[in-house]
Amino acid sequence: MTGDNQLPNLARFRECFSSAILHRLSLGTAKKQKRRSGKRQKNVVNYVGEPTPRGHGDGLDSDAEELAEFIEFLASEVFDILPPELKGLSYADLKSDSQIGRKYASIALPEDLEAFVPNMPPSVTESIEAYGLLSRSMDLSIFVLSVIKEYIATVTMAPPIWTNTRASACEICDRQWIPLTYHHLIPKQVHEKALKRHWHDDWRLNSVAWLCRACHSFVHRIASNEELAKDLWTVDLLMSREDVRAWAKWVGRVRWKTR
Repeated sequence: MTGDNQLPNLARFRECFSSAILHRLSLGTAKKQKRRSGKRQKNVVNYVGEPTPRGHGDGLDSDAEELAEFIEFLASEVFDILPPELKGLSYADLKSDSQIGRKYASIALPEDLEAFVPNMPPSVTESIEAYGLLSRSMDLSIFVLSVIKEYIATVTMAPPIWTNTRASACEICDRQWIPLTYHHLIPKQVHEKALKRHWHDDWRLNSVAWLCRACHSFVHRIASNEELAKDLWTVDLLMSREDVRAWAKWVGRVRWKTR
Protein backbone atom coordinates (compact mmCIF):
# COMPACT_ATOMS: atom_id res chain seq x y z
CA MET A 1 0.00 0.00 0.00
CA THR A 2 1.33 3.41 -0.97
CA GLY A 3 1.02 6.16 1.64
CA ASP A 4 0.16 9.78 0.86
CA ASN A 5 3.72 10.85 1.62
CA GLN A 6 4.98 8.42 -1.03
CA LEU A 7 2.73 9.66 -3.85
CA PRO A 8 5.31 12.11 -5.26
CA ASN A 9 7.78 9.23 -5.58
CA LEU A 10 5.11 7.03 -7.16
CA ALA A 11 4.68 9.72 -9.82
CA ARG A 12 8.44 9.74 -10.44
CA PHE A 13 8.51 5.94 -10.58
CA ARG A 14 5.68 5.98 -13.11
CA GLU A 15 7.66 8.39 -15.29
CA CYS A 16 10.70 6.12 -15.14
CA PHE A 17 8.55 3.11 -16.07
CA SER A 18 6.97 5.13 -18.86
CA SER A 19 10.38 6.08 -20.24
CA ALA A 20 11.48 2.45 -20.34
CA ILE A 21 8.28 1.22 -21.99
CA LEU A 22 8.20 3.98 -24.59
CA HIS A 23 11.82 3.25 -25.41
CA ARG A 24 10.99 -0.42 -26.00
CA LEU A 25 8.02 0.55 -28.14
CA SER A 26 10.14 2.93 -30.19
CA LEU A 27 12.46 0.04 -31.02
CA GLY A 28 9.52 -1.87 -32.46
CA THR A 29 9.81 -4.76 -30.03
CA ALA A 30 6.22 -4.61 -28.83
CA LYS A 31 3.67 -6.78 -30.53
CA LYS A 32 0.39 -5.25 -31.47
CA GLN A 33 -2.25 -7.34 -29.83
CA LYS A 34 -5.88 -7.65 -30.76
CA ARG A 35 -8.33 -6.75 -28.04
CA ARG A 36 -9.97 -9.83 -26.67
CA SER A 37 -13.72 -9.86 -26.68
CA GLY A 38 -15.72 -10.68 -23.61
CA LYS A 39 -15.55 -9.57 -20.01
CA ARG A 40 -12.27 -8.07 -18.94
CA GLN A 41 -10.36 -10.03 -16.35
CA LYS A 42 -9.23 -8.44 -13.12
CA ASN A 43 -5.66 -7.11 -13.06
CA VAL A 44 -5.14 -7.62 -16.78
CA VAL A 45 -4.44 -4.86 -19.27
CA ASN A 46 -5.86 -6.07 -22.56
CA TYR A 47 -4.14 -4.04 -25.23
CA VAL A 48 -1.04 -2.10 -26.02
CA GLY A 49 -0.39 -0.89 -29.53
CA GLU A 50 2.73 0.63 -31.01
CA PRO A 51 2.59 4.43 -31.13
CA THR A 52 0.84 5.74 -34.22
CA PRO A 53 2.18 8.96 -35.80
CA ARG A 54 -0.14 11.93 -35.37
CA GLY A 55 -2.66 12.17 -38.14
CA HIS A 56 -2.56 8.50 -39.03
CA GLY A 57 -5.32 6.11 -38.07
CA ASP A 58 -8.56 6.55 -36.18
CA GLY A 59 -7.30 4.74 -33.09
CA LEU A 60 -4.69 7.28 -32.02
CA ASP A 61 -6.58 8.62 -28.99
CA SER A 62 -7.69 5.20 -27.77
CA ASP A 63 -4.18 3.77 -28.23
CA ALA A 64 -2.72 6.61 -26.17
CA GLU A 65 -5.31 6.13 -23.43
CA GLU A 66 -4.69 2.38 -23.32
CA LEU A 67 -0.94 2.87 -23.23
CA ALA A 68 -1.29 5.33 -20.32
CA GLU A 69 -3.51 2.82 -18.50
CA PHE A 70 -0.99 0.04 -19.13
CA ILE A 71 1.91 2.13 -17.76
CA GLU A 72 -0.12 3.23 -14.72
CA PHE A 73 -1.01 -0.38 -13.97
CA LEU A 74 2.53 -1.74 -14.22
CA ALA A 75 4.14 1.11 -12.29
CA SER A 76 1.63 0.90 -9.45
CA GLU A 77 1.92 -2.88 -9.17
CA VAL A 78 5.72 -2.81 -8.93
CA PHE A 79 5.93 0.28 -6.71
CA ASP A 80 3.55 -1.30 -4.19
CA ILE A 81 5.96 -4.17 -3.51
CA LEU A 82 9.08 -2.02 -3.04
CA PRO A 83 10.44 -1.71 0.52
CA PRO A 84 9.04 1.35 2.37
CA GLU A 85 12.51 2.90 2.56
CA LEU A 86 12.91 2.72 -1.22
CA LYS A 87 9.40 4.06 -1.82
CA GLY A 88 10.14 7.10 0.34
CA LEU A 89 13.77 7.60 -0.75
CA SER A 90 14.99 11.19 -1.14
CA TYR A 91 18.10 13.35 -1.40
CA ALA A 92 17.62 14.25 2.27
CA ASP A 93 17.96 10.56 3.21
CA LEU A 94 21.34 10.37 1.49
CA LYS A 95 22.53 13.54 3.22
CA SER A 96 21.49 12.28 6.65
CA ASP A 97 22.81 8.72 6.28
CA SER A 98 25.73 7.90 3.99
CA GLN A 99 25.04 4.16 4.33
CA ILE A 100 21.77 4.60 2.43
CA GLY A 101 23.66 5.98 -0.55
CA ARG A 102 26.10 3.08 -0.55
CA LYS A 103 23.26 0.61 -0.16
CA TYR A 104 21.39 1.73 -3.26
CA ALA A 105 24.52 2.41 -5.28
CA SER A 106 25.23 -1.32 -4.97
CA ILE A 107 22.26 -2.20 -7.20
CA ALA A 108 24.16 -2.94 -10.40
CA LEU A 109 23.22 -6.46 -11.49
CA PRO A 110 19.84 -8.18 -11.96
CA GLU A 111 20.55 -10.51 -9.03
CA ASP A 112 20.92 -7.45 -6.77
CA LEU A 113 17.20 -6.79 -7.25
CA GLU A 114 16.15 -9.81 -5.21
CA ALA A 115 16.68 -7.92 -1.96
CA PHE A 116 14.36 -5.12 -3.11
CA VAL A 117 11.87 -6.81 -5.46
CA PRO A 118 11.72 -10.41 -4.15
CA ASN A 119 8.37 -11.40 -5.63
CA MET A 120 7.31 -9.78 -8.87
CA PRO A 121 3.51 -9.87 -9.24
CA PRO A 122 2.54 -12.45 -11.89
CA SER A 123 0.27 -9.87 -13.52
CA VAL A 124 3.30 -7.66 -14.24
CA THR A 125 5.41 -10.51 -15.58
CA GLU A 126 2.61 -11.79 -17.81
CA SER A 127 1.73 -8.34 -19.15
CA ILE A 128 5.31 -7.38 -20.02
CA GLU A 129 6.00 -10.73 -21.69
CA ALA A 130 2.65 -10.92 -23.48
CA TYR A 131 3.12 -7.54 -25.12
CA GLY A 132 6.62 -8.24 -26.33
CA LEU A 133 8.36 -5.50 -24.38
CA LEU A 134 11.41 -7.70 -23.91
CA SER A 135 13.84 -8.60 -26.67
CA ARG A 136 15.52 -12.00 -26.81
CA SER A 137 18.61 -10.54 -25.11
CA MET A 138 16.68 -8.88 -22.27
CA ASP A 139 14.86 -10.65 -19.47
CA LEU A 140 12.43 -9.12 -16.99
CA SER A 141 15.02 -8.53 -14.26
CA ILE A 142 17.18 -6.45 -16.62
CA PHE A 143 14.16 -4.40 -17.65
CA VAL A 144 13.08 -3.74 -14.06
CA LEU A 145 16.68 -3.03 -13.03
CA SER A 146 16.87 -0.19 -15.54
CA VAL A 147 13.66 1.31 -14.14
CA ILE A 148 14.78 0.99 -10.49
CA LYS A 149 18.19 2.55 -11.19
CA GLU A 150 16.65 5.50 -13.04
CA TYR A 151 14.12 5.97 -10.23
CA ILE A 152 16.84 6.00 -7.54
CA ALA A 153 18.88 8.52 -9.54
CA THR A 154 15.80 10.72 -9.97
CA VAL A 155 14.60 10.83 -6.36
CA THR A 156 18.10 11.30 -4.91
CA MET A 157 19.17 14.02 -7.32
CA ALA A 158 20.64 17.05 -5.57
CA PRO A 159 18.44 20.15 -5.71
CA PRO A 160 19.42 22.87 -8.18
CA ILE A 161 21.26 26.02 -7.19
CA TRP A 162 18.18 27.87 -6.08
CA THR A 163 19.04 31.27 -7.49
CA ASN A 164 19.40 29.67 -10.93
CA THR A 165 15.81 28.42 -10.94
CA ARG A 166 14.31 31.70 -12.12
CA ALA A 167 10.74 31.22 -13.33
CA SER A 168 9.11 33.01 -16.25
CA ALA A 169 5.98 33.83 -14.25
CA CYS A 170 5.06 34.55 -10.64
CA GLU A 171 4.71 31.19 -8.92
CA ILE A 172 1.61 32.34 -7.05
CA CYS A 173 -0.45 34.54 -9.39
CA ASP A 174 1.07 33.21 -12.64
CA ARG A 175 1.45 36.68 -14.21
CA GLN A 176 4.20 36.42 -16.82
CA TRP A 177 4.71 40.01 -17.86
CA ILE A 178 5.60 41.48 -14.47
CA PRO A 179 9.04 41.84 -12.81
CA LEU A 180 9.88 39.05 -10.37
CA THR A 181 11.71 38.97 -7.05
CA TYR A 182 12.97 35.93 -5.21
CA HIS A 183 11.38 35.01 -1.92
CA HIS A 184 13.41 32.95 0.55
CA LEU A 185 10.98 30.18 1.39
CA ILE A 186 12.87 29.73 4.65
CA PRO A 187 13.55 33.34 5.68
CA LYS A 188 17.19 34.16 6.30
CA GLN A 189 16.37 35.65 9.70
CA VAL A 190 15.49 32.20 11.06
CA HIS A 191 18.12 30.03 9.35
CA GLU A 192 20.06 29.52 12.56
CA LYS A 193 16.93 28.60 14.48
CA ALA A 194 15.76 26.28 11.70
CA LEU A 195 19.01 24.32 11.94
CA LYS A 196 19.14 24.33 15.74
CA ARG A 197 15.58 23.05 16.03
CA HIS A 198 15.95 20.59 13.15
CA TRP A 199 13.20 22.12 11.05
CA HIS A 200 15.32 21.74 7.92
CA ASP A 201 18.67 20.46 6.67
CA ASP A 202 21.26 23.07 5.74
CA TRP A 203 21.12 22.24 2.01
CA ARG A 204 17.49 23.35 1.89
CA LEU A 205 17.90 26.73 3.57
CA ASN A 206 18.45 28.79 0.44
CA SER A 207 15.44 27.54 -1.48
CA VAL A 208 13.54 30.31 -3.20
CA ALA A 209 10.31 31.02 -5.03
CA TRP A 210 10.05 33.62 -7.77
CA LEU A 211 7.21 36.01 -6.95
CA CYS A 212 5.97 39.36 -8.18
CA ARG A 213 6.32 42.18 -5.68
CA ALA A 214 2.62 42.11 -4.75
CA CYS A 215 2.61 38.37 -4.00
CA HIS A 216 5.95 38.60 -2.20
CA SER A 217 4.58 41.27 0.15
CA PHE A 218 1.35 39.33 0.63
CA VAL A 219 3.20 36.21 1.75
CA HIS A 220 5.05 38.15 4.43
CA ARG A 221 1.80 39.72 5.61
CA ILE A 222 0.00 36.42 6.22
CA ALA A 223 2.68 34.68 8.29
CA SER A 224 5.67 35.38 10.49
CA ASN A 225 9.16 34.29 9.49
CA GLU A 226 8.94 31.31 11.84
CA GLU A 227 5.57 30.25 10.43
CA LEU A 228 6.93 30.51 6.91
CA ALA A 229 9.97 28.41 7.82
CA LYS A 230 8.04 25.73 9.71
CA ASP A 231 4.77 25.44 7.81
CA LEU A 232 4.94 27.28 4.47
CA TRP A 233 8.38 26.47 3.09
CA THR A 234 7.32 25.41 -0.42
CA VAL A 235 5.08 26.99 -3.04
CA ASP A 236 2.75 23.99 -2.78
CA LEU A 237 2.34 24.57 0.97
CA LEU A 238 1.64 28.25 0.37
CA MET A 239 -0.94 27.41 -2.30
CA SER A 240 -2.63 24.91 0.02
CA ARG A 241 -4.00 27.87 1.98
CA GLU A 242 -7.38 29.14 0.90
CA ASP A 243 -6.44 32.79 1.48
CA VAL A 244 -3.39 32.45 -0.80
CA ARG A 245 -5.46 30.85 -3.56
CA ALA A 246 -8.08 33.58 -3.26
CA TRP A 247 -5.39 36.25 -3.41
CA ALA A 248 -3.79 34.62 -6.46
CA LYS A 249 -7.12 34.51 -8.28
CA TRP A 250 -7.81 38.16 -7.54
CA VAL A 251 -4.36 39.66 -8.17
CA GLY A 252 -3.95 37.58 -11.30
CA ARG A 253 -6.66 39.72 -12.91
CA VAL A 254 -4.86 42.96 -12.15
CA ARG A 255 -3.12 43.96 -15.36
CA TRP A 256 -1.66 47.28 -16.46
CA LYS A 257 -2.79 48.97 -19.64
CA THR A 258 -0.01 49.30 -22.19
CA ARG A 259 0.88 52.82 -23.33
